[in-house]
Amino acid sequence: MATPQMLSSLKYSDSLTVVGISFCTAIICESISWLLIYRTNSYKTLKSSIDKASKKLETMKIENPAKISTKKSKTKKIDRVETSLKESSRDLSLFKFKSGAVVALVLFVVFGLLNSLFEGKVVAKLPFKPFGIVMKMSHRGLQGDDATDCSMAFLYFLCSISIRTNLQKFLGFSPPRGAAAGGGLFPMPDPKTN
Repeated sequence: MATPQMLSSLKYSDSLTVVGISFCTAIICESISWLLIYRTNSYKTLKSSIDKASKKLETMKIENPAKISTKKSKTKKIDRVETSLKESSRDLSLFKFKSGAVVALVLFVVFGLLNSLFEGKVVAKLPFKPFGIVMKMSHRGLQGDDATDCSMAFLYFLCSISIRTNLQKFLGFSPPRGAAAGGGLFPMPDPKTN
């Protein structure tokens, strides 16, 4: 069994601690998302309607023009399906918003805890010298001029993004195909209406 003294004597113990805590935080956040979103019937209904609309839109765009009498009616049907897809995607984004607040709170609490544990401490060495704004993030709160020193904040940021994204894909919680094209809460304006 590993004791705290053994772990602190390891060369990469601080890095592994931050990565491990990031992984545990990602699991907690996805569990919260599952409780508040993914297991509900309204989410499942929205997801299936987005999947159906995106498949229908794909088939309509590649469909033989002989099937539909005129180009104008085909364009109208495509517009209706696109509008339905955008509305469903917007509803899905609003639905996910409530768990996003809880997940953000968890991430901020964990970040504050890690920040107090690793304040001013180098947790990793970067294999490159970062540029400008990346260096400000990677060297945040550290003493010294070595640009390859990596702070906890930068490592936690990278781990949180990559681990949560991959965990969502692994668990099947990634957004439906058509939802990404929908634009989320603030979609791009439709060029056809101008």
